Amino acid sequence: MTELRKTPLFPEYEKFGAKTIDFGGWDLPVQFTGIKHEHEITRTKAGLFDVSHMGEITVKGPKSLEFLQKLTTNDVSKLTPKRAHYTFMCYEDGGTVDDFLIYMMQENDYLLVVNAANATKDFEWLTKNNDYSKEDVTITNVSDDYVQLALQGPLAEEILQTITETNLKDIKFFRFEDKVEFSSITAPAIVSRTGYTGEDGFEIYIDKSSGRDLWNKVLEAGKEKGLEPIGLGARDTLRFEANLALYGQELSKDITPIEAGMKFAVKVNKEIDFIGKEVLKQQVENGPGRKLVGIEMIDKGIPRNGYAVYSGEEEVGYVTSGTQSPTLQKNLGLALVKPEFTTEGTELYVQVRKRELKAVVVKRPFYKREN
Repeated sequence: MTELRKTPLFPEYEKFGAKTIDFGGWDLPVQFTGIKHEHEITRTKAGLFDVSHMGEITVKGPKSLEFLQKLTTNDVSKLTPKRAHYTFMCYEDGGTVDDFLIYMMQENDYLLVVNAANATKDFEWLTKNNDYSKEDVTITNVSDDYVQLALQGPLAEEILQTITETNLKDIKFFRFEDKVEFSSITAPAIVSRTGYTGEDGFEIYIDKSSGRDLWNKVLEAGKEKGLEPIGLGARDTLRFEANLALYGQELSKDITPIEAGMKFAVKVNKEIDFIGKEVLKQQVENGPGRKLVGIEMIDKGIPRNGYAVYSGEEEVGYVTSGTQSPTLQKNLGLALVKPEFTTEGTELYVQVRKRELKAVVVKRPFYKREN
């Protein structure tokens, strides 16, 4: 058996009674005190996540912009230093290689933050499709260099501000500062106003040598405000309520970004022909053959990933994600279905074991925070 990988913060987990699981080859905490409690803490106060398993890849060189324009769906030319955006890499048939963030550190210098399970695949895909010389484009997998923390929730800014002199209010959504100093922490950090919970908050990248110190520093700073460490279980329910895609469920090699409802990050009119552009452009112009919708269960039951969805006798799609929403106390799901069954109010049936249970198409996202 292959030994599970551990983040530099692994020794800290047991202090908080973490229950760990195998998550894509990593030994990570699914929960500390309980998923529903951790979910509520993040929605109402603040939660701290260890997301150091995520991958980081740098792309540098005088042709790096041109290269990323060919490899990704969003328009990288619109980025300026200290800004980030969400994007996809796709196969020729429009299927998704991965979804991730691109940070523009400075001219000809980009940081890609990719999904943990895809980090090696993404690096290989980028390398395979790099026709430039090393002088023009250099691609480096730097995943092992970083600890990544996510501080999320309505009190995130207030807590983090107590340990840095950088004015965090100046860091707007999808922007970042790259030399943030924290009191008594050796290494500087990248701090971006991004996240995967539907709440305000920050994602923090720091050299792994300072990772444990920063983890403890942030937890101490937020102790009186109710800050707690949060596991993968609540991370999933939080992102689900906010309808943030999970690779392998809402997106995959068989699901395009347009089918997943992510047209905003697919710029089919940019001049450079990126990989998959032709298929994605047709889907934008003509509509995809299936679309992602939100469903609410009318009958008692929880729609789970892979469950078939019916209209009468016809199988019209399947569930990509589903759970009982801790915030809304409803059994909700995301489902990929034929376009004619996507109107709000449409009645559908979900095959839950041997029963077909009634559901209805509802508005997305399920949860949106009040500003």
